[in-house]
Amino acid sequence: MATLAPSVTSRDPKGHKFVSVVEAAYNKARLTEEEAQRINNTPGLVDLITAFIAENRSGNKYASEVVRSNYVYPPEYKGPKPIVEQIRMIAEIFPCLDTAIALDYAARLPELPEGAEGWFAIPSIGALARAHFPKVKDPAEQYCQAILLTLAQIKASRPFYNYRDGQITPGYLRMHARTAQAMERIIEVQTGGDILVIAAQLGLRHRGKSTCRARETFVVNEYGLGSLAGGAIALTHPERFVRREQLHEDLPGDEFALGADGRFGYAPFFFLFCDGRVRFGAYGVGGYGARYGSASGFLPQ
Repeated sequence: MATLAPSVTSRDPKGHKFVSVVEAAYNKARLTEEEAQRINNTPGLVDLITAFIAENRSGNKYASEVVRSNYVYPPEYKGPKPIVEQIRMIAEIFPCLDTAIALDYAARLPELPEGAEGWFAIPSIGALARAHFPKVKDPAEQYCQAILLTLAQIKASRPFYNYRDGQITPGYLRMHARTAQAMERIIEVQTGGDILVIAAQLGLRHRGKSTCRARETFVVNEYGLGSLAGGAIALTHPERFVRREQLHEDLPGDEFALGADGRFGYAPFFFLFCDGRVRFGAYGVGGYGARYGSASGFLPQ
């Protein structure tokens, strides 16, 4: 699996090889001036190359755990709200959180990373812990308590069902190592922020893939969203979950052990059932279906 550390670039020998293949194909086409201009002006080349790299960087591992999917977000969801609006919404949902650092960061955002759909605001685990459960010092327990607090807010705002009620504890649920590493770097950049701003996509990029396959095809700066981030985004964007016939959301940033036995072979998900309730649960990381896609975040490069 790719790590979040810097790796091979186009300046390295293997990178030169990739670029030379593209160069050779371009030269072989013997384009006219008009054709070259048309190709240069046609959008989608970056997405095409990014998808090719993502699908082939890890070989065929878990390649069978994919199904073609045409499911998309519901039409009510128009994409991420303006980030300043999201920050203020999170502060209204969790009044204990201060917006100053997040608003300052939002005013000078870096370039949106390739693959991300936009910027999203999520609460800091540490800030929630200080305000709501200050006696809890274990980071794993703090994370679970923060998730429970977020799920409670979802339940208070709309019909909701938790398949894992009573199981949001460190024995059952933990943050995936790759996501933990990414969050450490985000916190370093946004030091002291009660609300964090992340670049993310909400499942379309990895639709039809198992959680395992999605993790294997993450690009170098990509990581899975977990239950806290997914829950916070569901609170600020309730229109993301309004139809049964839509793309539902796997959360590969967390791991779940069905029997609290140390075998973390499951991952959480959000989906909307036909009764209109948003549901939170977990199923095996090797499972896949056309209606599901893994949500992921991206570190700015």
